[in-house]
Amino acid sequence: MDNYGTILLVEDDSSLAQWVAEYLTEQGYTTQICSRGDQVVTDVKKLNPDLILLDVMLPGQDGISVCRELRQFYMRPIIMLTARDDEMDEVIGLEVGASDYIMKPVRPRALLARIKAALRLNNDSVEHKDKDKIIEVGALKIDTQARNVFINNVEQPISSAEYLLLQYLAANAGQVVSRDAVFKATKGREYDGLDRSVDVLISALRKKFNDDPQHPEKIKTIWGRGYLLVASAW
Repeated sequence: MDNYGTILLVEDDSSLAQWVAEYLTEQGYTTQICSRGDQVVTDVKKLNPDLILLDVMLPGQDGISVCRELRQFYMRPIIMLTARDDEMDEVIGLEVGASDYIMKPVRPRALLARIKAALRLNNDSVEHKDKDKIIEVGALKIDTQARNVFINNVEQPISSAEYLLLQYLAANAGQVVSRDAVFKATKGREYDGLDRSVDVLISALRKKFNDDPQHPEKIKTIWGRGYLLVASAW
């Protein structure tokens, strides 16, 4: 069987972890299980997995703080698992650098689709990392090789998910981009009609760049069409 990569599954529910690991193994992935949040960093440095499935609720250290710590050195995909339909989990998870999230109970095919999309997007990014390119829109400057964002030449702290969205919007400044196009470009998959993560990230970017959420001028939502980064507003 082909090996499509190594996945570190961080989950303290042993029965859930076991069947997810068995399913992913059947699909061609090498899967390792970690059951404690305070063990994740050690395991990641040892295994260097291609992708991490990270539960929010963990003994030892919660998934949000683990994700924040991982993003200091680990730049590959992190998909967070949460049992709660809580928008704050989504907001905080995305803000600290989660690539994507999926709600429990986990549906095998949906999980596999998210994994494939995240890995495909990451591989595409790696293949193009040698293309040195600067995107400039007014005071906004994005170094797509170093993945840094600047306003008036001052570097801005930004999560991986926020970066991907801002880069795509800035590369298409002045054009309305559809929600489907945004999902394909930033998550490697089509919009499923329910996922709110792009809206969460749009709100986070508006807050970060002082764009009034009630009357945004820099990043606008064009109802029924998509999103627009307004070049003249930067």
